[in-house]
Amino acid sequence: MAALLCLPLLGLATDWPQLLGPGRDGVYEGGDIADSWPAAGPPLVWNKKIGAGFSNPVVANQRLILFHRLGDEEVVEALDALSGESVWSYKYPTGYRDDFGFDPGPRASPVVVGGQVYTFGAEGTLHCLEFATGKKIWSVDTHKQFGVRKGFFGAASTPLVEGSRLFLNVGGSDGSGLVAFDKDTGRVLWKAANDEASYSSPVSATFDGKTHIVFFTRRGLMAVEPESGKVVFEQQWRSRSQASVNAAVPLVIGDQIFLSASYNTGAVLYRVGEKGVTRVWSSDDALSNHYATSVHFEGHLYGFHGRQEYGQTFRCIDLKSGAVRWEEQGFAAGTVTRAGNRLLILRENGELVLAEASPARFRALARAKIMPGVVRAYPAVANGLLYARNESTLFCVRLKK
Repeated sequence: MAALLCLPLLGLATDWPQLLGPGRDGVYEGGDIADSWPAAGPPLVWNKKIGAGFSNPVVANQRLILFHRLGDEEVVEALDALSGESVWSYKYPTGYRDDFGFDPGPRASPVVVGGQVYTFGAEGTLHCLEFATGKKIWSVDTHKQFGVRKGFFGAASTPLVEGSRLFLNVGGSDGSGLVAFDKDTGRVLWKAANDEASYSSPVSATFDGKTHIVFFTRRGLMAVEPESGKVVFEQQWRSRSQASVNAAVPLVIGDQIFLSASYNTGAVLYRVGEKGVTRVWSSDDALSNHYATSVHFEGHLYGFHGRQEYGQTFRCIDLKSGAVRWEEQGFAAGTVTRAGNRLLILRENGELVLAEASPARFRALARAKIMPGVVRAYPAVANGLLYARNESTLFCVRLKK
């Protein structure tokens, strides 16, 4: 009985509690995804009309957390993951307007850790809520507190919660580019660097037995000590164009870090050693991610190459050299998630493709249009179900064997 009562606090092994899943690397470890679908596509479990935003859903303890905008409010909402029925919601006002006419909703993903939900709104408001009830625990207006300029597309970096700290590329002035908060109180623990905020999200990595928090800021790569914010190493990696953005999450693979960006920036692989970082290779014709992070499997990377608005291709490259193994033309934009030796590719037009993760060739095992376009947010894959949203609707489809 005691074990059952503790289950909601512990979470399930195949939950998807944050951006890009448990490891923040786009990998689903469930092992229960079918290799084929019915002719009509994977079965629809439920769908629900929702508000604006690019924020992707997350799933923990049989609840889905949705962060969207309804009218002039940003809304954090908990749904029953199996039925889509609302459990609780928390709302607060927002006046965000996108200067380019894009979606005015939140961009960053919710994060569920230790019975708490963390969200980062388009105007830079950071919230911590109770997972069970939606009750507010604390909030910080980061743009006001740290003097952050609006930027092109609003605040979009998903916070990272590690141990007792929450880490965020705030992008503030006077040495508050990176900020660590106490995850339970919102108190500022340290500030570091002057790097402006990107649309990428930080990850935790261990090099030589020591934990580092790795950021891909607007300027480039930066790794810091979690306790103090001391910069361990940094490398500039961004386009010369002022209008460029860095958006893909850094991929940490052993003692290597893969970064990728568009706008004639390209990709780079760094190796971390006792004397800092060294560049293994770099290329603008390998795997230039505009906004969707690639995935790694057995020495190869799979992802979208090129600018979203110009048309992208889907590629496989060799991690060690950056050599292109194959390319699928006319794929347009989308996101990719790895489930074992399979790729779940959700295209911007709403088509879901199940493909082999193989450097030999591109081979689609199943494909079906599961929703209307335009699909910009990452999906969540949890307990054999895929949750994905377009501009107005959230869908749940069954991928289980």
